[in-house]
Amino acid sequence: MIVNYTALGWQIVSQRAHGLLAAAIANAWHHKVRTERWIETLLAVAEHDDAQTELECIDLLTSQGGPVDFSMRKMEYAHCIDTMTRAYNKSTYIALLSSMHLHFLCEGNADNKQDVKKFIEEQKAQRNKWLKHLDLSAEQLEHDYRLLEWCDALSLLLCKNESQPEGRSIEISKGPDGKMHRLKALDQATLTVEPWPFEQEHFDVYYEYCLLPQLSYKSDDEFKKAYQNCTRQTRTISFKKNNN
Repeated sequence: MIVNYTALGWQIVSQRAHGLLAAAIANAWHHKVRTERWIETLLAVAEHDDAQTELECIDLLTSQGGPVDFSMRKMEYAHCIDTMTRAYNKSTYIALLSSMHLHFLCEGNADNKQDVKKFIEEQKAQRNKWLKHLDLSAEQLEHDYRLLEWCDALSLLLCKNESQPEGRSIEISKGPDGKMHRLKALDQATLTVEPWPFEQEHFDVYYEYCLLPQLSYKSDDEFKKAYQNCTRQTRTISFKKNNN
């Protein structure tokens, strides 16, 4: 889960809500980015974090009783296996994109356990087999994965409220167009991306979140009950092309 501390309490965005927002962003991209496997690509973007199920997890709280943000967790072997099992049972192509994303998340992390490191190495060989099976090039896979990673990055920036004030911009990532993009606020209600990668010159996206006024919980069960019973709220985000 994505956890933000606010004046009103903990703002919590589930990993699945974050994935749904990423898919909405992907769907807004220039249509020329779409390949014949567009539906699979879109599903991979939407479901890349579906193995993260908050209400099924343990150790959801810090030592002070606050909710644990996803960034505080290390990659776990069981999560990797669950992610790939779910993906492969949808399609081989979704499994390829999911495998690429797990590699990205684990790459260069010296703290990974040996079973995670072994899993990532095994996935390299598995991707080569899947590419041959589907008669796809590594370049095409990289193109589609760049879209997934870019939309994941922008969705995280939005869910963590990290757009910058006073006209400053923040780096998103390098997209499938090969360009580095930046997020910038045009005003208090509108954001833009430069260079502009989207089909429409103005559009809205949104995500749901939970606001918990209680800052500390005695147990995972107490937190889960509060989280499950909390009324979801919606944040709508407007994007507009900067024509200045």
